[in-house]
Amino acid sequence: MNDTVVAEVMAELAALEDPAMRAVNERHGDDHGVNLSKLRAIAKRLKTQHPLATELWATDDTAAQLLALLICRPKDFTRDELDAMMRQARASKVRDWLINYVVKKSPHSEDLRLSWSADEDASVRSAGWALTAERVRKNADGLDLPGLLDIVEAQMKDAPDRLQWQMNNTLAHIGIEHAELRDRALGIGERLEVLKDYPTPPGCTSPYAPLWIAEMVRRQEAGSVKA
Repeated sequence: MNDTVVAEVMAELAALEDPAMRAVNERHGDDHGVNLSKLRAIAKRLKTQHPLATELWATDDTAAQLLALLICRPKDFTRDELDAMMRQARASKVRDWLINYVVKKSPHSEDLRLSWSADEDASVRSAGWALTAERVRKNADGLDLPGLLDIVEAQMKDAPDRLQWQMNNTLAHIGIEHAELRDRALGIGERLEVLKDYPTPPGCTSPYAPLWIAEMVRRQEAGSVKA
């Protein structure tokens, strides 16, 4: 990849830097000040350019890494490359986009899910649980759902915030999607009370698992009645 191209893209990102936006983002663990709509517009113009994406990722600049995740070719990354990228990612938005835009589309996603879920690093482990929540929601075949509930029940209460959030997502999706385990999932949520007091805007669903499960089941049942 021509170094001039990388330098031009980096200069374009630097020109979009907004100190006020950086201040807001930093409160959420993201050390950049680039408007994401403008960043997506750059990605749309560049289209898929995997070599450029790898160069941008290597800069260790958060905005550049976000752009890299939008223009890369997810299936071109090896398992070890994705593992290294997860461990290199500092910003929460970079980790989220890496999981959602790249790892979930990779043929290595299940291998990484298993490996990351047992990792000693809590931030890496949270990525494994994010992939587990996705499996529960979309294709739970082969998953030990009662075993997952055992782990959630034993570990979620005292888990670090990001890991706790993903464990809670897994708990809620088990309760929503698997009626035979719903009562147990509700009971775990009620006993642990994780995110019970989470501030939830009007019209939004609380992430507190018992309320979340009840609301989504209500919607499912209302939809089936209308159908």
